[in-house]
Amino acid sequence: MPGHDEESLVPLSEVQRLALSGTRPLPAVQIPLDDALGHVLAADVVASEDVPPFANTAMDGYAVRAGDTEGAPVELEVVGVLGAGTAPSVAVGPGEAVRIMTGAPIPAGADGIAIVERTEAVGSDEGRDLGRVRILEAVVAGAHLRAAGSDLAAGSVAVPAGTVLSPAHIGVLASVGAGIVTVHPRPRVGVMITGDELVELAGDGSAPTLAPGQIRDSNRHAMLATLRRDGFVAVDLGLACDTEAAVTAGLERALGTCDAVLTTGGVSKGEFDYVKIVLGKLGASAEGGGVLELGVAIRPAKPLVISWLRSAGEGERSRLLPVFGLPGNPVSSLVSYQAIALPVLRVLAGHAPAPPPTVPAVAVEGLRRPRDGKTHLVRVEVRWLADGRLGARAAGGQMSHQLAGMAAANGLAIVPDGDGLSEGEMLEVIVFGTIERFETAGLERAGL
Repeated sequence: MPGHDEESLVPLSEVQRLALSGTRPLPAVQIPLDDALGHVLAADVVASEDVPPFANTAMDGYAVRAGDTEGAPVELEVVGVLGAGTAPSVAVGPGEAVRIMTGAPIPAGADGIAIVERTEAVGSDEGRDLGRVRILEAVVAGAHLRAAGSDLAAGSVAVPAGTVLSPAHIGVLASVGAGIVTVHPRPRVGVMITGDELVELAGDGSAPTLAPGQIRDSNRHAMLATLRRDGFVAVDLGLACDTEAAVTAGLERALGTCDAVLTTGGVSKGEFDYVKIVLGKLGASAEGGGVLELGVAIRPAKPLVISWLRSAGEGERSRLLPVFGLPGNPVSSLVSYQAIALPVLRVLAGHAPAPPPTVPAVAVEGLRRPRDGKTHLVRVEVRWLADGRLGARAAGGQMSHQLAGMAAANGLAIVPDGDGLSEGEMLEVIVFGTIERFETAGLERAGL
């Protein structure tokens, strides 16, 4: 992989392009249909039969000859009863009707359904168990009939490759008999946190007393939860101390179990920033691998290392794994993940390569900023306004250690270099949480 001048700041769009270049989906696997929700389909599924496989009724009522109902109300002789799952045993002749339930096949001779709400049972005649029915409204030929193949025709693509399987897709696949489907697996993403100052929670959930200079490890818990939220398999690689040997050992373990790795800390210019050193060495020695040490022109989350390391498998099982050395500050690591690492992980899962999608929103309040040559990714609360537009306002403190502000946010507002945005201006937002509705109080002043 090409090197990069670490002193220059690289635009976010270029960093996203570099990170995505060369990333390929994980090899497809076959899994049971009921385990496939949220996976990306790796191959077209073709309907081998019509869906529905036979013409059937969409309503309860009577199967009739439409011509017999002209001039309604008319009375017809009921010659049979047909429920769903039952094959027709009688045909509908002139002046006749068959009582029919939703989903039952259409008996021969019938070309329409008189819905039960527009009929009256007349009662049984002498010697006749089924009696007669009065049709109150003329039936149009084809009324309330579902033709064979009207949902899917045999030979058509039921669900195309590249589809993210929703509950409805699972239903479609079941309807064509696809009990096993070919999908891209969920990437196994390792998380390794570095820093001698970090203290883990005890195994029983209690919090050990902090010594001077120590802080609690929040990065690992936040990053593992973020990966689970986004549909990946999160692998806890633990906490590595600030030594080259510890970082190397942790990454080498990950190469045998993970499809990608996220680390936090150790990528800046400090004396004990060993992650970038180790990634540089491993990337340079990996066949086909490489390393990029970048200063990203964003705030927060400027320092970043991306390395491509060879997995521990042999032959076809050996491939390049993306490893992201993210900043150590809690907000910076989550912002880097959202803007740069997440699109790569999505490609591994079978999605098309693309930067994070954005949505337009109106600034509910001013988002001012200094000119510094960087794009600011402002943590914002995004909600629906009364007029149907999305509105965004700053969520809590914006410094890179202020995780409480990140917790209050559900999006990153992209604020280009300059003086920022005034109240009422439009902006683009990367949304990563649920969008609710703003309370209207206080918004009238901005005309929102």
